[in-house]
Amino acid sequence: MCYAVPTVGAIITSVAWSRTKNIKLWWLNLLLYGGSIFGFVDHFWNGELFAVSDNIARDLLLGVAITLAIFGIWAVMLIMSKFSTILNAYTSAKTS
Repeated sequence: MCYAVPTVGAIITSVAWSRTKNIKLWWLNLLLYGGSIFGFVDHFWNGELFAVSDNIARDLLLGVAITLAIFGIWAVMLIMSKFSTILNAYTSAKTS
C-alpha cells in the first residue's frame, strides 16, 4: 500500500496544475505519477497489489519516504535549472 501516498500526491497536483498550468508543478506531477506507477507495477509483479500488511503504518511511512524522495528530486531539478540552460528551458516553458 506504499504506492497510495504518491498516488494521492499525484492526484492533488493534477488538480492544482489544472487550475494554475504552472510548468514546475507539471514536472512534480509527472514525477509523482512515475512513483505511483512504479509502486503499482512492483506490487502487481509480486502479487501484492491489494495486499495490506499487518503493519499499515509502516507501509504508509514508506509511501511518505518515497514521496519525500520525489519532492527532493524535484527540488534538485529546480535548483539545477538555475544553472543549466537546457533544464531552465524545460522548467520555464509556457503552457496553454
